Amino acid sequence: MRPPARPRTTPRQASPGPTTGATPARAPARKQAASSARRPSTGVATAPTGTPSTAASGRRGAARAGAARTGATAVVPAGQDVPPRVSTAMADRLAERTAMRRHRTWRRVLAWVLSLALVVGAAVAALGSPLLALEPAEVAVTGADEYVDEAAVREIVEAPAGTPLPRLDTVSLREEVLDLRGVKDVRIARAWPHGLAVELTPRVPVAAVPDGDELALLDSAGVRVATRPEAPKGLPQVDVPLDDALALQAALHVLAALPAKLSAQVEHVSADTQDAVETVLEDGTTVRWGGSSDLPLKVETVQTLRTLDGDARTIDVSSPELPVTR
Repeated sequence: MRPPARPRTTPRQASPGPTTGATPARAPARKQAASSARRPSTGVATAPTGTPSTAASGRRGAARAGAARTGATAVVPAGQDVPPRVSTAMADRLAERTAMRRHRTWRRVLAWVLSLALVVGAAVAALGSPLLALEPAEVAVTGADEYVDEAAVREIVEAPAGTPLPRLDTVSLREEVLDLRGVKDVRIARAWPHGLAVELTPRVPVAAVPDGDELALLDSAGVRVATRPEAPKGLPQVDVPLDDALALQAALHVLAALPAKLSAQVEHVSADTQDAVETVLEDGTTVRWGGSSDLPLKVETVQTLRTLDGDARTIDVSSPELPVTR
């Protein structure tokens, strides 16, 4: 007789409660997940191999650099890629400065061009404007004397009446005035807006030289100043032919070197040659000067001898170091 069969037992199911029989491989995974949950997110994406992604790191670095330039704080969520940001603020400022510099340069150039145009326009207007025309009533002539014909001078300088002063040729006017007898020098200046200032330097005659029936009045350079029928009072007469230039020039040099007090006492001058000049004073004293060299020393010697020997009728200073009186 067989024994009765034993009933089969059903395998016991795992209870849902905590167990201590978890596998060793699953336990570290749960610990890693819990540790990740506790740590704050740094926004660094991890590649499958456990190293940060190079592309994502580059984009996040650019984002942080842009934020640093603008003064903001870059916040990149974990696991999210940020597109690269390129700041153009510096380039915009440089472009603005360049544009302003170019603008100022053009303004400066335009100002110079306008100023030059105004100056040229004013000059052109002045050259042809009747507002600056010469008026005869505004012409002033000074320095004329009895040996300079002032009317002849005015006729020359007033001839271009109506011509604007900027276009007036004062050089030509000066040359015409210098051609007049008795004029040694002349200065012509514009007297704005309508006049001229004419300043004459006349020639001063120092001797009267016979010229036929008249006397030629000559200055110290031998230039004829005027012609008179007789010598003016106080002007000595030189008995030297006009064609004997050397003797005449020596006599004129002696007269020009005399001081005013002594020159006023000379009545007559003669010169047979250029080295034999003689003068006759109003008291009858004859002074033999010789040539026209060493005239300052000769003049001083004559003055000294006339003071020391007032009775001398002849004074010879042709050799001033060895003067002779008689």
